[in-house]
Amino acid sequence: MTRTDHDLDHRSGALPATVRAFLAASTVHDADAASAFLAEDVVVVDQGETFRGGEQVRAFVRDAGAEFQYTTEQTGARRVDDEHWVVTLRLEGTFPGGVADLDYRFTLRGGLIAELVIANHEAA
Repeated sequence: MTRTDHDLDHRSGALPATVRAFLAASTVHDADAASAFLAEDVVVVDQGETFRGGEQVRAFVRDAGAEFQYTTEQTGARRVDDEHWVVTLRLEGTFPGGVADLDYRFTLRGGLIAELVIANHEAA
């Protein structure tokens, strides 16, 4: 995988605090902490499956990938505009395939996450 300079322009420190805190909480499946950064009407789409509202998304954060052991590394991030950010994470672990590069596409509203779309990384 080749990363462009643009992908590396925005490491964790440059991401909005809401995105950084949500990723930190969701990586360890802390649904209560992650929920603090979500809009009430949040929508999360993960590999084509849609979760709507706080309760469904809280369950998603708690349960997603919990049956596997894996590590998560941020390999890129970019600002699309003030409300849209894309963070690329590499997961390596005991799930089928063993390695996955995923784009987390965040839409922010009022300082909270209004939408998150998780999909396979699209190489530039």
